[in-house]
Amino acid sequence: MVGRDEVSLEELAARILERTGARDGRFVLGIAGPPGAGKSTLAGALRDTLNDRCGAGVAEVAPMDGFHLTNAELRAAGALARKGEPDTFDVPAYLDRLRKLREAPVGQPVSWPSYDRSRHEPVPDGILFDRQRIAITEGNYLLLGATGWSGWTGWSQVRQYLDAAWYLDAPPELLRKRLLRRHIRGGKSAEVAQAKVARSDLLNAELVAATRERAELVLRASGRHYLVL
Repeated sequence: MVGRDEVSLEELAARILERTGARDGRFVLGIAGPPGAGKSTLAGALRDTLNDRCGAGVAEVAPMDGFHLTNAELRAAGALARKGEPDTFDVPAYLDRLRKLREAPVGQPVSWPSYDRSRHEPVPDGILFDRQRIAITEGNYLLLGATGWSGWTGWSQVRQYLDAAWYLDAPPELLRKRLLRRHIRGGKSAEVAQAKVARSDLLNAELVAATRERAELVLRASGRHYLVL
């Protein structure tokens, strides 16, 4: 039984479908939130729920991670240790592709980069949008705009290309545990992983938390459902 303040994936999918009728073209949902909150999990689950409900190929995920600058570019700039911070993404490219995704007629191909977590590198054109009429883009900084970063990174322009914006929250201690586990699984030593989480990831999480008020819907995972905060 879903509680009064909880929603199922099916109910979240229904919210999206209620909004898609207002657009002739592709509907773009943005899911923001701190690193480790489970944004990619929610985005993938929503895609699968929508495709199960409406037919395969209705929805697809457009991850922000595909716009990481390459490790070579970050190394040359002396920024590899800060990978994941707002200025370590190709924001103009993300904005351009997001605009095309939203404005291109359904059926017109639009490619999108993916991210290889084994090589820790973006993969150009790893995803292809064509007949999908719902795109779900997820990332830390989609609502970054009311802070000092917005003036020079361009993140504040993202919101204009989103038809809806949600925020996925999570307790700081859970974020810390998840991020440590992620970095260690990715090949970092425990010492390096702890330093990365403390000096970069959790600081990013604080920055992102300040954008929560710009979301239309704030959620937190609760078992197989989501709490509405």
